[in-house]
Amino acid sequence: MRLKKRFWRIGSIFGDMRMERKLIAVFLLVVTLPLAFIGYISYTNYSLSIEQKTIVYSTKMLENMMVRVDDYIEDMIRITSIPAYQDDIKQNLIKSNNYYEQRRQAAGESGKSIPEDFNMLLSIQRGIEGNISFINTIKRGANSVYIFDQFGNGYFQAAAGGIRLNVKESYDDWREAIESSGGEAMLFSTQKYTSNLQSEKFAFSVVRKVIDKSLKTLGVIAVDANISVIEDQITELDKVTSGKSLIIDEKGNVIYDSDRQRISTNIQDDPAVKQAAGTKGSFYDEQDGEKRLYIYTTSPNTNWKVMTSIPVSELTKDAVVIRNVTWIATFVTILVALLLSTFFSFALTNPLRKMMRLMKTVQEGDFNVQFPVKSRDEVGQLGNQFNRMIVRIGQLISDIYEMETKKKEAELQALQSQINPHFMYNSLESIRMAAELNDDPVAADMISILGKLLRYSISDLHEEVTLSREFGHVRNYVELLNYRYPNRFVLEIKMAEQLEQYPIIKLVLQPIVENAIYHGMDDSKPFMTIGLHVEAAMQGMLVRIKDDGVGMDADTLERLNRSLSGGEEAVPSRKSGGIGLKNVNERIKLHYGISYGLKVYSRPKHGTEVVLQLPFEPGRETE
Repeated sequence: MRLKKRFWRIGSIFGDMRMERKLIAVFLLVVTLPLAFIGYISYTNYSLSIEQKTIVYSTKMLENMMVRVDDYIEDMIRITSIPAYQDDIKQNLIKSNNYYEQRRQAAGESGKSIPEDFNMLLSIQRGIEGNISFINTIKRGANSVYIFDQFGNGYFQAAAGGIRLNVKESYDDWREAIESSGGEAMLFSTQKYTSNLQSEKFAFSVVRKVIDKSLKTLGVIAVDANISVIEDQITELDKVTSGKSLIIDEKGNVIYDSDRQRISTNIQDDPAVKQAAGTKGSFYDEQDGEKRLYIYTTSPNTNWKVMTSIPVSELTKDAVVIRNVTWIATFVTILVALLLSTFFSFALTNPLRKMMRLMKTVQEGDFNVQFPVKSRDEVGQLGNQFNRMIVRIGQLISDIYEMETKKKEAELQALQSQINPHFMYNSLESIRMAAELNDDPVAADMISILGKLLRYSISDLHEEVTLSREFGHVRNYVELLNYRYPNRFVLEIKMAEQLEQYPIIKLVLQPIVENAIYHGMDDSKPFMTIGLHVEAAMQGMLVRIKDDGVGMDADTLERLNRSLSGGEEAVPSRKSGGIGLKNVNERIKLHYGISYGLKVYSRPKHGTEVVLQLPFEPGRETE
């Protein structure tokens, strides 16, 4: 309801505005709304297109990057399988295991420490480190390769990145993790360590048992990956997407991240990580109050998940430029449209204002004005019509003056002719008195009834009378007919006492009764019965006029009812009597409305019933 009132107020304000302001407002709306709509659609579609293309492109880059990382890890796994095929490495490990086994047994038997056999150790060390040097020449990019014998003694060769200072602790962790792995290689997440160069390093590792042909464990080989391989690819990805990226394993351990702040930490409880369900996809999330687009994919080989987050502001910066340009163009266009609309609105409404001034002059009574027509457009045509209207008004004033003069003359003549009906009534009364004086009561009664009928029907047909008066008129009519046709017609009236004073327009029943007598009389019967019944029903007041005359066939009845309903014109016919009924029907509809009127029911040899439907208002009486 409030919204409706608000719209009504806006419409009222707009309706009260001057025409030039309306035109300016319409011009501005016609220009502004399409531009704003086009700008909004362009901005939205462009932003959506950029987002979709970024997702597709970034996903492809992430997948390609993970393929390269998978290839790198696959090479590391192949490196760890080299000792299984190099007898030299296995022989050196066997020598190392036998040497330290013999020393342990000898120390156990004597309880004393046995001097080191430096020649043997040097031979073993040179042999294994030579093998490590050979491995490093096979695959560049490995930070360090560690080979351990069965007792945890490590052999390694320092690479450019240095070796772990915590080699012993790392070996214990690796050995425990691969204890039940058989001979399969295991991938370890990125770990932070301090190298022998006293610098902090990050590396992820591939570790495998070294076994002989009898599946006996000879030692362990571990390869530390060069984290820079991933770093270079992540840097390239972040440069293209203007985002930040990270790689995590399936347990939530960070392999690498762009900021290098969370490497080797566990972030499985991070909200963004929790939302990255499935193997790949994208979603929006807020980080530090900034909305970001997250795109992720998963390696099918390592189950490592790479995720990049791109600020939405970076995605839409080009779209924002388009939006701003569109708004600037819109404002400039609105300004130009305002100037043009102001000029054209005043140019269009100026002739109308001139016409309004002329109309005010005419309103004051001066008809000696004329609108100057300068064009053939709608305003010029309106001016022509205005000029013709002024001329026509002058003619009408002259005609009205002449008509008023003639009307006064007609009123004088009407006053003079009012004596004619009274003269007729007086003449009939004189004839009736003469008939009574000459002992002719029948003629006197007939003349008296005729006078009543004439007096009743001579006044306004739209005048309302009571039902009792209308029925009295019908009685007089039937009584007069019975003088002409002695005892030929019987009138039966049934009406509740409370309906006698109900108003009805006059002369609606007598034409129906007359129609029934003259078109339904059956010469084979001694008399004809006409019944008038009145009842109050749901649909209104019903007056039924029923006779026991000859009736009418179905075709005639259908044409008559269709004529009464307005379907076709009534055709004068002796059988149908449609003219009188249609006149009564039209008078009822004109007076009471189209919902009321006549309906005819009839069967051959069974008489005819005319139902007159009128509105019923309880308690209403004639004025």
